[in-house]
Amino acid sequence: MKVVYMGTPDFAVGPLQAMLSGGVEVLAVVTQPDRPKGRSKELMPSPVKVCAMQHQIPVLQPERIKRPEAVAELKQYDADLFVVAAFGQILSKEILEMPRLGCINIHASLLPKYRGAAPIQWSIIDGEKETGVTIMQMNEGLDTGDILTQKIVPITAEDTGESLFDKLCEAGGQLLLETLPKLENGSITPVKQDESKSSYAKMLTKELGHIDFSGSAVEIERLIRGLNSWPSAYTKYEGKTLKIWKSRVAENSEKEQQQKPGTIVRVTDDSIYVQTGDGVLELLEVQLEGKKRMEADAFLRGYQLKPGDMFKDSRE
Repeated sequence: MKVVYMGTPDFAVGPLQAMLSGGVEVLAVVTQPDRPKGRSKELMPSPVKVCAMQHQIPVLQPERIKRPEAVAELKQYDADLFVVAAFGQILSKEILEMPRLGCINIHASLLPKYRGAAPIQWSIIDGEKETGVTIMQMNEGLDTGDILTQKIVPITAEDTGESLFDKLCEAGGQLLLETLPKLENGSITPVKQDESKSSYAKMLTKELGHIDFSGSAVEIERLIRGLNSWPSAYTKYEGKTLKIWKSRVAENSEKEQQQKPGTIVRVTDDSIYVQTGDGVLELLEVQLEGKKRMEADAFLRGYQLKPGDMFKDSRE
């Protein structure tokens, strides 16, 4: 089977590596153009481009893949299949119908739940117990194509957006290798998505990380895990941004005297306990603006927090 692969960020590297390790013939890789990054604004290649170049695979980087010259270049490869994972551009009907076996997409959720840009993080924020990877036959909609195969991945109480990302990246590569031979021999029966069960995982923004302590401790703890490592959850301490990297819901918090959300109710050698709208949240790892990420005990050695102090809603 001859494949053209389309992908851009880190998530898309795993499936490409899996195909190369599994002996799949990857004719070319299509990825987003190099973009300026960092303070220097130096043009940097996408993670998928880096991987492709390491394996001497031709790389195409069209600004708009729908343009006639890009379409013509794709046609020249005469691929059996286009495999897409977080490419970042919408494919035209002409491109979708170009390969003999069409185009398939690797999506990091159990469709039809969590269509869209950030399914990994939202599955944690929403308190899901499991998520997974779906390989679907692409159509012109947004993650609406028929389901070919799925792989379930449990979400643990310790999973962060970063750790779950890694798990799903690996699962996506495994599932792709299992799916390709079945697609080739016609043994897969596509299943239409149940629109009544669909949901959308909206794009992440830095503003989403603003911690509103009037929410419950359970909800805030999930937000902190889901947004770790980007964009991260944060509050304000003495006018500076304080990122919260790790927390847990405090046990027996009903014994604490109820105070205004955001108030520090207790400080120990290694933890900071904060009142929320429902329960108390124990802060375990933080990072003050301009400082390194550190565990709470190290932070407390440098800053004298005491009961009654308040973390401000960062929007105040």
